[in-house]
Amino acid sequence: MLETADTTPAEDITTESSTVDPAFRDDVLRGLAEPIPAILARWLYDRRGSELFDDITRLEAYYPTRTETALLTRIMPEIAAALPPGMAVVEFGAGSATKTPLLLDAIHPASYVPIDISGDYLYEAAGVVDERFGQLPVYPVVADFTRDLALPSEIGAQPRLGFFPGSTIGNFVPRSATDLLRHFRALLGTGARLLIGMDRVKSVDRLIAAYDDPERVTAAFNLNLIDRINRELHGTIPPGAFVHEARWNDMLGRIEMHLVAVRNVNFTIEGRAFSFAAGSSIHTENSHKYGERGGRLLLLAGGWTPVAEWTDPAADFALILAEAQPNRFAP
Repeated sequence: MLETADTTPAEDITTESSTVDPAFRDDVLRGLAEPIPAILARWLYDRRGSELFDDITRLEAYYPTRTETALLTRIMPEIAAALPPGMAVVEFGAGSATKTPLLLDAIHPASYVPIDISGDYLYEAAGVVDERFGQLPVYPVVADFTRDLALPSEIGAQPRLGFFPGSTIGNFVPRSATDLLRHFRALLGTGARLLIGMDRVKSVDRLIAAYDDPERVTAAFNLNLIDRINRELHGTIPPGAFVHEARWNDMLGRIEMHLVAVRNVNFTIEGRAFSFAAGSSIHTENSHKYGERGGRLLLLAGGWTPVAEWTDPAADFALILAEAQPNRFAP
């Protein structure tokens, strides 16, 4: 049952058909003016960006999605046995919700709350879930899950399971990842559970191939940000002035995506002038990779206690179930 959630969002998040999100404008203008120019990764996910990312997940070189999906399929009985009945599943960054049916089939929740910044895309995905699970109340929430938001009042006191697959936590630097996990804890409440996916460190060749595929879909995904800036913010960035580049930063344990200027280029955005020298870049996304202990420590720092962990046979990817246990006065 697809329903309109009773929420009071902290800020208005626009859909594709409405006016430009002022946060997008502010982040782009501020980010490009920084000494190390960067734009927050969430702005890659307009409708076209979300579609392209779905295409990426089906590429041969992009191992995370199929590895996590196979892992979820295998361990779902164990996950279901570890959870109480009647949970409200809150999915952060739901997108097309391709892995969600595996979870919903296994645990038979009381409600499903998908949250995503791309409104039109979210409602389409929520409609697919509604069609498959007709008696399940579905309350889509259009919001930026990194900021203050309200969950639907309809889920009431139902026990809550946060679902954060895809190693999306890797898009955040450790400081921001810790803050986000604390935000999830405050939103879901003490006693809530969190099922989170984390990508593991592996060979550099495999990592680079996953984020710079020969089909150039990831390049199109990254470059779509320039198209969005030109379209929504009256940008004048010349076509072909930037190219996609994926880099492994070993010291920081992450893949970085950049838009690199192929020549000296000048352009304006909302009337503000910007100049980039050939070879300089705009940093658009990170994908941090975590070792076994590093992932658990990150969760603990964010207020979540790991209670179970699973990996695929090659240990390429991990799924961790954690709990928001009551705060302790002392160790």
